[in-house]
Amino acid sequence: MSNLLNLEVKKIVETPPEEIERVKNWINTEEYKEQNLARQALVINPAHACQPLGAQLAAHGFEGTLPFVHGSQGCASYYRSTLNRHFREPAPAVSDAMSEDGAVFGGQNNLHEGLENAVALYKPKMIAVFTSCMPEVIGDDLTAFIKNAKQKSFVPKDLQIPFANTPSFNGTHIHGYDSMLVSILQTLTEGKQIEGRCTGKLNLVAGCDFNTGDYREYKRILKEFGIPYTVLADISETFDSPCDGSYHIYAGGTKLDDAADSINGKATIALGPYATPKTFGWIKDNYSGKHVSMPMPMGIEKTDAFIMKVAELFGKEVPASLKNERGRAVDAVTDSHQYMHGKKFAVYGDPDYLTGYVSFLLEMGARPHHILCSRGSKKLEKELQALLDGSMYGKDCKIYMNKDLWHLRSLIMTDKVDAIIGDTHGKFAARDAGIPLFRFGFPVFDRVNKHRYPIIGYQGVVNMVTEICNKFIDIKDETCEDRNFEMMR
Repeated sequence: MSNLLNLEVKKIVETPPEEIERVKNWINTEEYKEQNLARQALVINPAHACQPLGAQLAAHGFEGTLPFVHGSQGCASYYRSTLNRHFREPAPAVSDAMSEDGAVFGGQNNLHEGLENAVALYKPKMIAVFTSCMPEVIGDDLTAFIKNAKQKSFVPKDLQIPFANTPSFNGTHIHGYDSMLVSILQTLTEGKQIEGRCTGKLNLVAGCDFNTGDYREYKRILKEFGIPYTVLADISETFDSPCDGSYHIYAGGTKLDDAADSINGKATIALGPYATPKTFGWIKDNYSGKHVSMPMPMGIEKTDAFIMKVAELFGKEVPASLKNERGRAVDAVTDSHQYMHGKKFAVYGDPDYLTGYVSFLLEMGARPHHILCSRGSKKLEKELQALLDGSMYGKDCKIYMNKDLWHLRSLIMTDKVDAIIGDTHGKFAARDAGIPLFRFGFPVFDRVNKHRYPIIGYQGVVNMVTEICNKFIDIKDETCEDRNFEMMR
């Protein structure tokens, strides 16, 4: 090795090639797996993002709302770029660009100047403020800062500015989503509850779902019922708007008036209970009507439960169109199950996605052999174990709470599976194991249009079955003898 001066540079440490090969083989052994799974002080490739990213997603779900990062410019760039890469759509948000001065003297001046500029430049109907690490470490008081901003006329006094404390060093994106969503609803509904008033609407809290196709599917199902509804918060248009030659900074989102009036709704269903516990708890204490929390409707059984609950809450018969959809989904499962039956899967992701994946796989006669969650709870573990215990295909399947994707690699290298279900970040482990990765959930960076296809509802069942089974058929085609190629069934 030489530098620009053509002088020899001697390495301080030279690793022999045989040592590199030894370690390369060792990390695929049972011995290494035991040591890796015992690891606690270090996280390698976690299967989650930080709180502010989830907060920004929640903010994007409301009409004319500008997400505002109280923190450094680099943090805001990370949240925006991550959403942009997943949706392949703009993710407009601003930052008050805290720097070293803010870390020493506090970020109030940054916040005030940032809010003033944001109002002047972007004219939002609402600004949703959330924090990154720096202001959380120094203890910035957002309540006082925002109050002072209105008193000193940096922003109009009637401008809605919900805020959430979202430290990146604690929790995950789903906790940030929950904190931001409950703050937005508290702000918008303040003083809006009217005794005796009922909108007749269903409030649907879709949870921290990054799939725009899911939101469209929810709305389609409710239209089939003929039920008026308000989705809290709706990103279906925000991150899947038409390309019409012009740019709309505030595309879609739940109407602020509808969100404000949601407190007078007839019923509220919160889907994805692990993503929105604070929001649902506050809704139960403050909203009119009935309140139900249930899992995301992934797979036949969980979709059935959602459909029947909607019918029960509104005293309606299940529409014939939805019954037919169910029949077609069951037919698709029947036609395809032989390609998944008995296959072993490793699954990972957010808690609500996980319960859906496991339920779906068990219905298909597949085995969710390794179930991993990077930030899980005892409640989640018990729910997953109950799903496994209730199926003959759940035997010998294991749950790993608070483990990362390097742990997952050890598991699939020593205890083989046929495929992985998860996000893009599992591609490296899948490549090492030589098995397919089915990309569902968030984030999906290396495929296009995945977020546009629902994975909930009966259509979601068909979509997942089609993608997974066809991949297994592709593998069979690629590896079978030539004389059998045309005979694949």
